[in-house]
Amino acid sequence: MRTRYRSALLAILACGVLLPAGCARFDDSAAGQTFSPAPVASPESPPEVQGPGADSGGNGKQAPPGQSATPVPPPQGCKDFDPSVIATCLDTVAAVAGLPGDGSTPSALAGERKSGRVLLATAGKDATDFAKLDVQAAGDGGLTGLALSPSYVEDQLVFAYLTTPTDNRVVRFAKGQAPKPVLTGIPKGATGNRGAISADNRGALLVATGDAGNPNAAADPNSLAGKVLRIETSGKAAAGNPNGSLVVAAGLHAPGGLCASADGGRVWVTDRLADKDALYRIQAGQPLTPAWTWPDKPGVAGCADFVDANGSVSVGTSLAGNLQNLPVTAEGAVSGKPTVSLDGKTGKPPATFGRLAGMSMINPQLAVAGTVNKDGGVPVSSDDRVVLITPATSGGGNSKD
Repeated sequence: MRTRYRSALLAILACGVLLPAGCARFDDSAAGQTFSPAPVASPESPPEVQGPGADSGGNGKQAPPGQSATPVPPPQGCKDFDPSVIATCLDTVAAVAGLPGDGSTPSALAGERKSGRVLLATAGKDATDFAKLDVQAAGDGGLTGLALSPSYVEDQLVFAYLTTPTDNRVVRFAKGQAPKPVLTGIPKGATGNRGAISADNRGALLVATGDAGNPNAAADPNSLAGKVLRIETSGKAAAGNPNGSLVVAAGLHAPGGLCASADGGRVWVTDRLADKDALYRIQAGQPLTPAWTWPDKPGVAGCADFVDANGSVSVGTSLAGNLQNLPVTAEGAVSGKPTVSLDGKTGKPPATFGRLAGMSMINPQLAVAGTVNKDGGVPVSSDDRVVLITPATSGGGNSKD
């Protein structure tokens, strides 16, 4: 049975993964660190079931992760039988960073918002400790963003957006090393501390900052709050930024996620406003204009820009607990209404992971997401989890009748 389950899992996964003035100081000795997680045992094989991944006709066809065509047994303690799940029994996984790979054995770093713990999650293995960051998680702060260095293969560095007792900041770290500050002094408030960080796929890092509970700060050019920043790994303004500034866009309030297309031609940020949720396409130096809005405020969080026939952006929601999938043209415009998946209502059978938060690409057709069901949701025994997302899972608005 172990062989049948492993074969089904591998078949399913074979489809293939910005900043104003602040403080930039760190120890360059982190470069050259090697990534060598300790070996761990494979999880126990699941009980005898048809699937997961086999269709109802028993003909061996594989369904995408999260949408197996036959029922998946409910979790048993920390054991989760859905092949999309690569880590279980974590706490409020607000930040994830997909690790490079071909999708055959997907892995990612997963950050717990409240504890600051970072773990290595790998399909078929137990999650292992990677780093521990000191955070203050009051309100919506804590560890809310993770991103790999643009030259991760060479330097093995990881960047995080987090809240401290005095500010919000960007830090960098490597396995076995203490974190080093990269950009400090981002305003902190009783609310509005959540931020996000991502590579722009053009050699720089993007950082989305909250308004620290002061909506006026988002429009203040002298404040780091409520901005999209584009920086080098040193914390300085990235080459090509308008006027050499760290800021490339202003007007955010409670950003949930950042994502970019594989070529960096499309860059997106999600945000929660007082009267709606929004997805913006970031174009450096231009005002933020919504590409799509949600008046019902599902709690937009992380996002993923998939490469498929037409292009699609999938947005996870941490209140509605589903995936909103928007079709996108080659020019980067949203071309239709979102389709909804992972909502417990669509799919054969319905699939749902509950509240989704951070998302990150592993490769152009495979993403990873964290769940935050322990933060106001309805957790199951294996929550919180790290799960895989594919274009087939998300729908992407490209299905044909």
